[in-house]
This record gives sequence, C-alpha cells and structure tokens, in this order.
Amino acid sequence: MGHTTTDGPRIAGLLLAAGGGRRLGGRPKALLEHRGRPLVEHAVGVLRAGGCEVVHVVLGAAADSVRERASLPGCVLIDNPDWQEGMGSSLRAGLASLASAGGADAAVVSLVDQPGIGPEAVRRVTAAYRSRDALAAAAYDGKRGHPVLIGAERWADVGLSAEGDRGARAYLKEHEPSIVLVECGDVAEAYDIDTVDDLAHLE
Repeated sequence: MGHTTTDGPRIAGLLLAAGGGRRLGGRPKALLEHRGRPLVEHAVGVLRAGGCEVVHVVLGAAADSVRERASLPGCVLIDNPDWQEGMGSSLRAGLASLASAGGADAAVVSLVDQPGIGPEAVRRVTAAYRSRDALAAAAYDGKRGHPVLIGAERWADVGLSAEGDRGARAYLKEHEPSIVLVECGDVAEAYDIDTVDDLAHLE
C-alpha cells in the first residue's frame, strides 16, 4: 500500500455485521441479499466509497458462511464469539482490532442492516473529523443515527462502556455536547432491516 499522497487523517471503517437476525427467523443479516450480493459486501462498499481505505468487519452469526459466500478482499475480518450478547460486544471487538492494527486516526462505525445509508452520508460524517478526539454522527431530521465517527483517543473508553445491545449509545449520551451532528436526511434513509416486513427495503 505504501504512503498515500494525502496527509489527511486516516479514517477506518468499522462495520458491525454480527447480528443473527432473530426477528428474521435467524437469518444472519450479513448474508441477506441486496442487489444480488450479500448485504455485508454492499455495506463494505459503502464505507470504501465514502473514503475509508481500511475496513474492519465484525462477524458473529454464521461467520464461516459469511467468509465463504461474501467477497471481502482487503478487509480485516474479526470473529466475535460473544455476538449473542449484543452489539456492544461487537463494537468492543472491532475497536480493539482497530487499536491493535494502529494507523487510524478515527473510525466510522456503521451497521450492516442499514442499506439506505450510502457513501454520501459516510463522506459527510468523515468530513466532520477535526482531531483524534473527534466525535460526530449522522443525523436524520436532527435525530442522531449512524454512521458514527469516533476518534482514536476515545476508542478505549467507548469499548469500556459498550454493553448489551446498546453499543456506543451510553457513551454518546454521556458525551452529547461533544458530538458534531451532520444532517444526512437528504441523502440517506436510516431504516434497519430487523423484521420480515423490512426485507422489502432490499433490492
């Protein structure tokens, strides 16, 4: 890879793709089909197109099948054995992986089951980076959502507070005044693929 020509910050992508799709009859979300390919491929592509050179992907449910069926070249794949504890454990695993890899100034955290969020939202949130202490999030009509940008200096603390299904929610609530909200409602839709009805959003 060598050095890139820009001296800008290095923003890594962190994709949480471990969910088991409990309300989808146990179909792992990473392998739901979208535009003919597994959803995890689409989500990685969005992060890359949004400016994340390096993408770490946290796998959980059916991790072996995801590795077999999804084409994820150049991604760092992390198996989260505790994925059933909820998103918090995946966020912890992902941030730990980023920290041990080194080199990134911040991470853009996105969820595999939000295909309505495209590269433009990632670009906007990434553009809010100011320092390794940065905290920014996409907003939809003023309401905070994903993706979320977390500066490297905050990773350890975010990891400590990430429990159960809350992910970074507790940390973000506590540090609300520091969060730069970036309106993305005009370029993205923040729905989740959680139930069978939601599958209608997939193409």
